[in-house]
Order: sequence, then structure tokens, then C-alpha cells
Amino acid sequence: MIQTLLKLTRRKKQLILFLFDIIAIIFSLFAAFAIRLGYYYYPSNDSLLVLLIFSAPVIALPIFIRFGLYLEVIRYMGLKSLWHIAQAVSLYSILWGLMALLFSINSIPRSVIFINWLLLLIIICSCRLMARWLFSAETLNNNVLIYGAGEAGRQLNTALSESKEFNPVAFIDDDSSRIYRQSINGLNVYPHTELKELIEKKNIKEVFLSIPSLSRLAQKEIIDYLKHFPVIVRSIPSVLDLAMGKLKVNDLLEIDVLDLLGRDSVPSDKNLIKKNVKNKVVLITGAGGSIGSELCRQIIYLKPKQLILFDISESSLYLIEQELINNDFSNNKVSAVIGSVVDQKRMEVICEYFGVQTIYHAAAYKHVPLVEYNPSQGILNNSIGTMVAAKAAISTNVETFVLISTDKAVRPTSVMGASKRVAELILQALSKENHNTCFTMVRFGNVLDSSGSVIPLFKKQIEAGGPVTVTHADIVRYFMTIPEAVELVIQAGTIAKGGEVFVLDMGEPIRIYDLAVKMIKLSGLQVVDENNPHGDIEIQYTGLRPGEKLYEELLVEDNFEITENNLIMCAKEKMISWDKLEPIIVQIEDAAKNAKIEKSLKLLNQLVPEFIPK
Repeated sequence: MIQTLLKLTRRKKQLILFLFDIIAIIFSLFAAFAIRLGYYYYPSNDSLLVLLIFSAPVIALPIFIRFGLYLEVIRYMGLKSLWHIAQAVSLYSILWGLMALLFSINSIPRSVIFINWLLLLIIICSCRLMARWLFSAETLNNNVLIYGAGEAGRQLNTALSESKEFNPVAFIDDDSSRIYRQSINGLNVYPHTELKELIEKKNIKEVFLSIPSLSRLAQKEIIDYLKHFPVIVRSIPSVLDLAMGKLKVNDLLEIDVLDLLGRDSVPSDKNLIKKNVKNKVVLITGAGGSIGSELCRQIIYLKPKQLILFDISESSLYLIEQELINNDFSNNKVSAVIGSVVDQKRMEVICEYFGVQTIYHAAAYKHVPLVEYNPSQGILNNSIGTMVAAKAAISTNVETFVLISTDKAVRPTSVMGASKRVAELILQALSKENHNTCFTMVRFGNVLDSSGSVIPLFKKQIEAGGPVTVTHADIVRYFMTIPEAVELVIQAGTIAKGGEVFVLDMGEPIRIYDLAVKMIKLSGLQVVDENNPHGDIEIQYTGLRPGEKLYEELLVEDNFEITENNLIMCAKEKMISWDKLEPIIVQIEDAAKNAKIEKSLKLLNQLVPEFIPK
């Protein structure tokens, strides 16, 4: 019921309050008479008094409106709001009492006026406070741990307890004098050895590191330990150090990519997200990349039977393997395999050997200008690699195959986009063939903070003092966070029936210039422009790069259906049957392997007419 109320429009919530107050006003008057006289009282012989009681809301409600009682957001009420209620109720009670004494002086004990005032004040305040408590309890789900139970930690606990965003639930501290279940400001203190259990049981979302006296090396060791858990870690430096100039602004302001998104993250269905992963043998191609590595991190927490990391890059594969091996949740379920997705025999051997049930195909060349300069390799890896991996999945009876696609595949202007669109066409065609594998694909926009996105580039440019480079003043992109993208990919594999193209409702696109400005400001700096020539960072325009366009799209055709998650759409798009598609794919593969660039691009254009080779 609380969730239903929270989802109501602002006007409907105000109407509910309005009706409640009408009932409370009339009820408090009858209750005041009953309390004063000692029995249930109804003035049946005094029609004027009856009229005065039932018309009381006409007196009260304009006053309540004037004092802003229906403009307050209930779950954020404070002492000032209660003071406004007291003023409004007092003024109404005085006016009603004067009218009652004037028109019905012989029927009303004077103490009824005071009792009515007190009752109505208690009813309205208590009910709003109760609603505030219920709504806050329902919406405040950002549980946090405070690492450090010293003076800084206690001050942080006080500040967080008064906030509307965070709910501190416990302290973590390795000082033996503070452990052994001691309580500080109502929170228990635990050693770091109980961190894993606390995160799971208390649904911890963030850990605030609040030990400013620690050396940077000691803080880094703690942060390195915490990064193996599914929590956001924030380091809270000493305010005194900042005031004394020992810390720079950049030491404080680590840019949170969520601040750059401009919308709420898409919530995931926790039950839905486990279906194709829990107790399954899962293989991730491109496991060392931005999306692939995040898939690995999230899937390991969903308890797969075995997780196979597949990548052609030895260094990237080693890094993600070591990260997962050192994770308390891995339990020796991780296997790293070097290989290329264009090697069908290798793919088949791996799938057969491990008994792979689910494949997340993240391996791809995604950097638009690089693929534009190396088109044959982009086509082989993105298009042919997808076909090879899909055929290997079919021959080894893999249950589910999920392709990570891109919005650049929609009416593409680049080889990268066209090659990913062909990959989609291949899976759509194969999904209609006779086999046991369910093929699906997920299409989304740019991923914040991925290796190929503008975020890391802008960060480096800001740290270097600028300038920040933007290709065009009007260029816009859809954005999502890496965890959000990965959750979508995992869910898509679960709800897929075969051949679907899933697209996320990503809200409004973000102008890259605005993103650059926001990052500069979040870093505590100012933009150099006409209005502020003495700012810190200049923004320069470099011109569109090869294959780049001003805006991206998510749908080839404006025809889609909403899925079980109303923020995930299933696009309805034309496809090519496999018997018609396969001969062209064979030609594309041959042309790409033999570096026949012009022929490769013409064949791409034949399959994707919107793509005009340059």
C-alpha cells in the first residue's frame, strides 16, 4: 500500500491529505464535545451548531492552504513544517471559536474550543509524522557502513543520520578497544572480518572510509580490500586538512559517474536476473573489456556453476582473472581461456569441454575511428566473429546466446556500426533455424566510464589542466552506467524467446559539451568561456572524427513492445532469412580476410542499405 501511495501523482496525494483533514476537522469537534460533556453528544436541537460543525472545513481549509500544509513533501517534513501546522490550526480554532460563541453562545462550553484545538493539532501532526516515518522507511534503502569508529566516524554518523539519502547501520573498526559488539551512537562496532556477512545480511550499498589519520598507503590497502565486495567505497578526508591546505580539491572530488547520467538508473529484477546464471556454466567473450569484465563481476555474485573468461588479450584476461580469484565469492569457479571468437574450432572445443550453457558475447572492436581505419579487422571480429561464436553455440547445444550490441548499429555511418548491425542480422536469421540455442541481443548507447568512452579522456584532460576536447558543439549521445548495462544484458537473456533485439529506454540524450562542463564543475573547477575568461579549464572543438555522427538512435523502426521490465523495449525490426543472408556473409568473410576493402564495404551496404561507405 505504501508503494502504491508513493507512486501516486502529487495532485492525488494532495487530494488524499485534503479529504483526511476534512474528516479530522469534523471528528475533532464531535470528540471535543464528548470529552467535555462525558458522553456522546450530537446537537440535534441546535441546527445552527450542526451547520457550524459541518462547515468548519470551509473555515479551516483556506487557512491550511495559505500556510502551505499541502505543499509539503510528507517524507521530508521537519520542525518548520510542524510549526506551520500549529499556526494554521491555532488560527482556525480561534476563528471557529469566535463564530461558535457569536452564533450559539448558550450551547457551547468554552473549554470545547481549547479541546478542539488540542485534538486537531495532535491528529494532524501525528498522522503526518506517522506517514513521514512509513514513507521514509520504505524509500530509505541506501544502507551504508562507516569504516572507522573514531571521532571522524562518529561525526559522519551524526551527519548521515540527519540526511535523507543514507542509512548508517554499523561501524567497522580494527581497534580492539572498539570491537567486541560495543555500541557507539546506537550503532554496533564490528571487525573487518565480519564485513562480508554484514554486506549480505544488511544489504549494504556503500562503505564510507572515515579514518583521516591513516597514511595514504594504509587507506589504499583498505580500499583494495573493499573493492572485492559489491559496494561503492567513498573516502572521507579530514575537514581540518582541507582547511589547512594539506589536501587539494581534486583529492576530495572523485567524479561519480552516476552524477553524470542525468537520470535514475534502471532498477533490475533480482529474481529475473539469476535465471540464466545461477548454477549454470557461463562463458563471456571479451571478458577483459569494460562490459565483459563488469559481466564477470556481477555474474560471479549470482553463483554460477562455472564462469569461463574468454579473451584474445592476455593482459586483460590476466587482470580480470586475478580480480575474480581474489574475490571471496569466486570459490575456484573461474577459468581463464585465451582464444579468438573467429576461431570456430577453438570456440567449439571450449564450449564442449566445459559444457557451456549461457554465452554473453561481448567481444568486439568498438572504437569508431580505429575500426574506420582498420575495416577488414572490424568486420572479421564484429560480424564474422559473432557468426562463428553463434555456430559454435549451436553445435554444442548452448542454451542461451546474448549479443552485446550498440546504438551505432542503427542507421550506421561507420564500419563499426554496420558490422554490429550485420552481427544482429546474423543472430536474427539463425534464431529461426532448427536448433536448441536461444539467440538474443541487447542494444544500448554509450557506457559511462568505459575504456572507449569520453569520461576517462575528459578525466585525464582535466587532471592535466585542460583543454578538454569535444568534437562538435551539438553532438549528443545516449548514456548508461556499466553496471546498469550489464544488468540489462543479463535480464535480456532471461526474458528472451529467440531473435529479439532488446533496447533500453535511456531517457533523453546528453549533449557531450554539457557532459564536459559538468565534469569540470564536479572536479571543483570552472570553465573558461566568454563570461568567465579567468576560469580553469578551456573546452576546444576538434571536429567530427571519421565515421562519427552528431546523434545516435536506438530503433531502426519505430515499432516496439514493452517487456516485463517497462524500461526495456523489444524492437520489432525486419530481418533476412539465413538462406539469403549466408551467401553474402561468406563473400564478406572472404573479402575481409583478403583485405578487399572496397568489396567488403559494398557488401556491407548490400545488407545495411543505410550505411554509405566513405
